[in-house]
Amino acid sequence: MSTDAFAADISRRVWEAKYRFRGAADDRTIDGTWRRIARALAAVERDAAAWEPRFYEALSGFKFLPGGRIQAGAGTARRVTLCNCFVMGTIEDSIDGIFDAIKEGALTMQQGGGVGYDFSTLRPRGTVARSVGGVASGPVSFMRIWDATCATLLSTGARRGAMMATLRCDHPDVLTFIEAKQSPGELRNFNLSVLVSDDLMRAVERDAEWLLVFPDTGGDGESIARRWSGGLEPTRCRVHARIGARELWERLMRATYAHAEPGVLFIDRINHLNNLWYREHVSATNPCGEVPLPPYGACDLGSVNLTAFVREPFTERASLDLDAIAAVTRIAVRMLDDVIDASRFPLEKQAEIARGTRRVGLGLTGLADALIMLGQHYAEPGARELAARAMATICHAAYRGSIELAREKGPFPFFDRERYLAGAFVSGLPADIRDGIARDGIRNSHLTAIAPTGTISLLANNVSSGIEPVYDFRYRRRFLELDGTTPEHELTDYALDRWRAVRGQAPPPATFVTALDLPPAAHIEMQAALQPHVDNSISKTINVPVDFPFERFKDIYRYAFERGLKGCTTYRPNPITGALLEPSARDAKLCCTPEREAD
Repeated sequence: MSTDAFAADISRRVWEAKYRFRGAADDRTIDGTWRRIARALAAVERDAAAWEPRFYEALSGFKFLPGGRIQAGAGTARRVTLCNCFVMGTIEDSIDGIFDAIKEGALTMQQGGGVGYDFSTLRPRGTVARSVGGVASGPVSFMRIWDATCATLLSTGARRGAMMATLRCDHPDVLTFIEAKQSPGELRNFNLSVLVSDDLMRAVERDAEWLLVFPDTGGDGESIARRWSGGLEPTRCRVHARIGARELWERLMRATYAHAEPGVLFIDRINHLNNLWYREHVSATNPCGEVPLPPYGACDLGSVNLTAFVREPFTERASLDLDAIAAVTRIAVRMLDDVIDASRFPLEKQAEIARGTRRVGLGLTGLADALIMLGQHYAEPGARELAARAMATICHAAYRGSIELAREKGPFPFFDRERYLAGAFVSGLPADIRDGIARDGIRNSHLTAIAPTGTISLLANNVSSGIEPVYDFRYRRRFLELDGTTPEHELTDYALDRWRAVRGQAPPPATFVTALDLPPAAHIEMQAALQPHVDNSISKTINVPVDFPFERFKDIYRYAFERGLKGCTTYRPNPITGALLEPSARDAKLCCTPEREAD
């Protein structure tokens, strides 16, 4: 017997607009939605009747939150993918190749998937295309075609588009890319990230010269060998220009300071820590950055809601039930593994990679609210230690669960036992996990990722998103309704609601902190505390106030590199995008705001 799970009006509206299935088997309540999802995923099991109630139990009470595409599409028989996002194939540097890639992206977005592309394979502006006697217009010019395609799909009423564009830090058009979104309306359906190498960071430190290069197209001049995007072996690259490394870094930092983009991906670290280092070279991510993927890789996401595991909140006996978290994690891994078999894929190449790697991304959400309920201040060492313990619990339970699945169903097809165990991330796992992989293999190449979870966290009674601090405890925001209107809603954070339920009108303690109450170092330290337990990556935005000094701002990114992060994104209010949760209809149209990833 179920009761109303919604404590917040906005949560019911999110369910009605995004996740409720209206069809032959109408989801009359959120309980019906949970049963639909459980039934659909259990259907691919040999013993569906045994697993369906266990899947339902994990979903009930918002304990486990599958990604938004899973919640919206599982069991509906619609021609949609259950994967939130994809990285698309390597773009061939030709008109045929470019428009084939656009077509693949359009088909993927039409079925509900966001897309990521590395544009580094496109020749720089001004390069002579000898075969046709023309001059190349550069990657940014072609990105505008993708942007228009995405905007056109939005106008058809399909799911809002989400795209990521990356470019290497040594591409000759990197400065054009860095400054591409500084005009209102330009490339608004893209997130941008620069692929920053370890060599660039060292060159910045030494104040050295930096070479801008591109694979040789038959021209004369100086050349060097580089491992370029889309290839596994070094290739001959012609030097197009030289620039001071600090000048490049300064231009990148000033663009990010003024316009909140591009973000930075520390791409060498991403590849070094990739569990599939022996067969993949990653150069792009999904639109919010938490899953670095090879060409045609897919995001299969879900999050454990930590607030559902806080016992006796706001008391001296408050605790986080790690055993219960481990138990639901094992079920969640099985559910995400079943998504791969239950899902449609827009392209056969995507299906091949998904089934070959069986990559999933299980993370957490509600961290900030859980810490508040446990009496912990987000910026204090104790909070980071507790958060790391929770993520380690999820990581280790996920790996152990995946080993059990391998024993039952077999390891992922691209598994190479010796080389997988030699990977940098896997080498650091507990001995019993490594022994289990050596004995039985593992079902999923990757298991953990922390997504922004904005919309599914709203669904779960407005818990804090991912690992982000609470943005504000009371605020107003607009939400896109089924009829296309965007009425404004008054929102109260989950932890404050729980405080009022337990303590009435007593003033909240100092642990009730917001994102802008915290120094940037507190954001970085929290991400750094969890990164060792995340084999994919973490989506995290460091909020800074509008009056934050630039000299301190640019140090954020170097500190993020020093602390071992795989990427860094900041947000400072600016004239182009406004405030992060500004109550404006504009937010409903922008790509990849923090609430976008799991909608």
